[in-house]
Amino acid sequence: MTEQAERLRAEIRARLPKTLPARLGVAVSGGGDSVALLLLMSKIAQSEQVALFAATVDHGLRPEAAVEAQYVSALAGRLGIPHETLVWTGWDGDGNLQDQARQARYRLLSDWARGHAISAVALGHTADDQAETFLMRLGRAAGVTGLSGIRGKRLRDGLTLLRPMLGVTRRDLRTYLTEQGVEWIDDPSNQDIRFDRIKARQVLSDLKDLGITAHSLTRVAENLTQAREALEVFAQESARSMAEVDAGDICLDRAAFQTLPQEIKRRLVVGSIGWIAGRGYPPRQSAVDQAVQAIDTGTATSIGGCLLVPQGNKMWICRELNAVQGKVTRPGQKWDNRWIVTGPLVADAQIRPLGEAGLPQVPDWRNLGKPRQVFLASPAVWVADELVAAPNAGFSNGWHAELAPDWPQFHSSFLSH
Repeated sequence: MTEQAERLRAEIRARLPKTLPARLGVAVSGGGDSVALLLLMSKIAQSEQVALFAATVDHGLRPEAAVEAQYVSALAGRLGIPHETLVWTGWDGDGNLQDQARQARYRLLSDWARGHAISAVALGHTADDQAETFLMRLGRAAGVTGLSGIRGKRLRDGLTLLRPMLGVTRRDLRTYLTEQGVEWIDDPSNQDIRFDRIKARQVLSDLKDLGITAHSLTRVAENLTQAREALEVFAQESARSMAEVDAGDICLDRAAFQTLPQEIKRRLVVGSIGWIAGRGYPPRQSAVDQAVQAIDTGTATSIGGCLLVPQGNKMWICRELNAVQGKVTRPGQKWDNRWIVTGPLVADAQIRPLGEAGLPQVPDWRNLGKPRQVFLASPAVWVADELVAAPNAGFSNGWHAELAPDWPQFHSSFLSH
């Protein structure tokens, strides 16, 4: 092994978990970054007796993609690594193509990994990707979280995503591949200046005379990652002291909330909304700032599929009825992605929101001391138009509503995973 290869292998291994899972996946597109990752991970896996599996996502958007997947399959075969091509056929021509393709890629990889009992997948993002992401987010006036960039480890849909090459540049990886005599395939979209990432790539090249390089911006992002982690701990401790969970809703102590720095207030709002409505793209900062002001002043508002409902010195954060209207499941199945409602066997029972029609049929909801709006989006059991049960509103009738086992605990959800 050459000195270059040994250095790259050591750099990548240092960014992987101390103990690797017995079965590990690697996503390979055929480009230089991911091909280098496949080769380097194959060496690491062999030395540590880890079963390595490879997958290529074909988004079906370019005719060359199928050929690229075949190339990866052949390369993986020579390395003795099982390989599968995952084909996406879900784009209907609407919406942001890049975003939908990215979401589909992670979804396909998660399904593939789950089917092979793979708990973690390594991805080929590099220091250049980190630097480009930093510049793009800088242009959007991102805060500490955004500027901390791509995370080296992240849990998504039950799958651990590992990015062990964030300290390595594309140039180093291509030098390594050339030394190894291994070819790669360049995606022509990497030259398309219509994409923001390609514009950022060009800007980064122009900044090198100022000492602003992929390595320097990666170090900045890592410094901001440490700052983000400290803020997350502060936000978690603040949530523990002033936020209570009540039947899936959050009750904030407004007086304590008003004493917090603005950044921690924002994090408490974003964390609460994400925990109740599900993790997705966080609300825009302007909406978050409006929500913070609403809590400070004790006024009602809505944000991200949730309601903020004042009650004296309390502020209730709950699901918004409009966000769950029309959601229907059977007992025992997930409702609103987080509730599982179970109870006696009742023919034709459905789980739907309690709503304006159901709340008047619950005689004792006032005894729970919560504003009426908090109950409207709670799960209820219906048979046609007859209300059978509303467990979170004090009308259980033998039924129970529990958060799904994979739903995170509220206070722990403030920390990155």
